[in-house]
Amino acid sequence: MSRAQTYTSESVTEGHPDKVADQISDALLDEILRIDPAARCACETLVTTGLVVVAGELGTTARIDVPDVVRAVLRDIGYDSARQGFDGNSCGIIVTLDRQSPDIARGLDSSWESRTARGDIVPLDRQGAGDQGMMVGYACDETPELMPLPISLAHRLARRLSEVRRTGVLPYLRPDGKTQVTVDYENGRPARVSTIVVSAQHTPDVDVERVLAPEIRAQVIEPCLTGERAEDRPVVLVNPTGRFESGGPVADVGLTGRKVIVDTYGSMARHGGGAFSGKDPSKVDRSAAYAARWAAKNVIAAGLAERCEVHLSYAIGVARPVGVHVETFGTDRVDPVRLAKVVPDFFDLRPAAIVRDLRLNRPVFRATAAYGHFGREEPGFTWEERSRAAELAAALA
Repeated sequence: MSRAQTYTSESVTEGHPDKVADQISDALLDEILRIDPAARCACETLVTTGLVVVAGELGTTARIDVPDVVRAVLRDIGYDSARQGFDGNSCGIIVTLDRQSPDIARGLDSSWESRTARGDIVPLDRQGAGDQGMMVGYACDETPELMPLPISLAHRLARRLSEVRRTGVLPYLRPDGKTQVTVDYENGRPARVSTIVVSAQHTPDVDVERVLAPEIRAQVIEPCLTGERAEDRPVVLVNPTGRFESGGPVADVGLTGRKVIVDTYGSMARHGGGAFSGKDPSKVDRSAAYAARWAAKNVIAAGLAERCEVHLSYAIGVARPVGVHVETFGTDRVDPVRLAKVVPDFFDLRPAAIVRDLRLNRPVFRATAAYGHFGREEPGFTWEERSRAAELAAALA
C-alpha cells in the first residue's frame, strides 16, 4: 500500500536579519583564523535598527578591527544606504569580547585522556571536545548533492532570489527574503513539489501583483524547477501578505545561530541543538556536525544505503566521542551492524583529527553562513568530499 507524506523546508537570503548576524560572526572568525589558525572563538552577533552588537569569548593573539569587518559584511550584503533600511557605513557598533573561560580552555588543552593516561598519550588524544552535546549528520540519494529535496530546492530558490537582485535583473528587490518548499513523498521517495512560497523584500514603488509576482515566477522559480521537477506544477505563493517593504534588521532583530534548521537539513533529519556560526572548530557543535555529514555522505556515495543519519555525542574535555550511532532507516544495502562498526574506523571523530582531516583551521566559514552548511560542493567545503566512498564500499563488499 502506498504511504504518502509531505515535508517542508525553508531557506532565507543573506539579507535576512538572522543570516546577517551569522555572516558577521563567521567573517570575524575568518579574520581571526587568518592571523591565528589555533585561535579559540565564540562570537555572537545581534543586529537591530541602526545597531550591531558583537559579543563573545576569544582565546587568540590576533588583533582585528571588528567594526571594519562588520561594516564590510553589511555593505557586501547590500545594506549600504538608508534607502535599504540599514546603512552599514553609519550604523552603531558595540563590541564586547572577553577572554575564553580558563575552565573551558583547560579541557581543550589537556583532555581527560591525557590527564588519566599512565603512559605516553597519542597526540590526537590531547585535545578534548570544547563542549558536551549531540551532533547529527545526514545524507540521502534524493539529489545529486545527496541532500533532501525540500531544503535543496529552498536554498536554490533563495540563492536565485539574491542573484537576480545583485545582477539587476529585478532591480526593485532588496536584500531580505525567504523561500519555502513543500514536497509530496510516496513510499519514502519524493513524488512532486506541491507548494512553493517566495517572500521578497522590495521597494515601495513596485506593483506586487502585476510586476513582482509574475517576474519572481519567471526569473526565480521557473529556472529552479529543472529536470524531473519541471513538470510538477506546484501551487506558487509570492509575497502572500501583499507587500514586503520593511525588512532586514529594521523589521526584525537578527541573532547568530537562530536558523539551525535552515543551516542543516530542513527538518528532514534530527538536530542536536548546537548552532555553528562564530564558533572555531574546537567547538564540536560545528566541527563534529561537519564530520557527521562527511561520514553520512560517504555512506550514501558508496551506495550502502538510500538514507543515512550519523549521531555523535561528546563530553567536554574528552577527546573520543562517548557515543556513535549510524541509522539507515531500513534502506541499507549491507548488514547494518557491520556498517555501524565500520564507520568509526573510517572517520576519526576526535576533535583534533576532525580539524586535521577536514582542514578546518582556515578562514573558510563566511561562505557557510548563508544558504546552508551542507550540500555545497564548493572550494573549502571539505566535509562534502566523497573521497572515502570507494574504500567504504570495498570494506563492506
